Amino acid sequence: MKKTKYIVLAALMLATVTFTSVAQTNIITVTNVVTVLVTNVVTITNVVATAPAAPAPTVTADATTATVKPVPQYPWESSVSAGLTLTRGNSHSLLFTGDYLTAKKTPKNEYSLGLGAAYGRQDAQDTVNNYKAFGQWNHLYSSRFYDYVRADALRDIVANLDYRASVGPGLGYYLIKNDKTTFAAEAGGGMEVEHLGGKYDSFGTMRLAERFEHKFGDRARLWENAEILPQVDRLDNYVVNFEIGIESAISKSFSLKTYLDDSYQKIPAAGRAKNDIKLVSGISYKF
Repeated sequence: MKKTKYIVLAALMLATVTFTSVAQTNIITVTNVVTVLVTNVVTITNVVATAPAAPAPTVTADATTATVKPVPQYPWESSVSAGLTLTRGNSHSLLFTGDYLTAKKTPKNEYSLGLGAAYGRQDAQDTVNNYKAFGQWNHLYSSRFYDYVRADALRDIVANLDYRASVGPGLGYYLIKNDKTTFAAEAGGGMEVEHLGGKYDSFGTMRLAERFEHKFGDRARLWENAEILPQVDRLDNYVVNFEIGIESAISKSFSLKTYLDDSYQKIPAAGRAKNDIKLVSGISYKF
């Protein structure tokens, strides 16, 4: 009986320990759940704190706008032309021509500059060898009336002209001026220096000139210009320059160009002809 009493007592103690152990486990589990919930709340709070949106990228738009370059309202219009004629057989000849022209027009001013060169050789002898340059500035007082300053320079080895240079002012008037046709007359004077036939000379000159251009749409144009430059104190000594040509576009930048260039000097160097004529055909590039 006493033994049975001890067994019952041991069973009660074991049950008590077991119950205590289970109770502690439940408490720990509840604590863990609470801890997890608190931790999750904190995590959500952190996400909300970092959520504000970034400002709109206005800097990029401003930077793009700043890099746009304005287009010039009155740009320079330039062209380079070149022509080549070569023969072999009964005759050996070569003729090369090249020129550069640029111009700019504004409501009050017009600028034009040009460089040119020609070299020809036939049967081992030079037939053409000249270089020229010019510049002119027109200042308009109205849409048609203007004054100008012009400078010219020429070197022609075959004509025994080491150099000829002139500069002077004048007046001009557009007799016709519209989108398709311009026709202007000019009159002025100047000072000329030259070294012709081994002799140096300088004198005053007069200048009478005209310029004509007509455009056939956007594809072709015809131009012509002429000038006479007599010596003021010796009117029988004069130079006449004449040019006429046509240009036809083959693309936006390239065109075919053919022109006649004639220079007549009343009193040339000894043993030289009065008239020099060139008929030139070549390709022109505009930019």
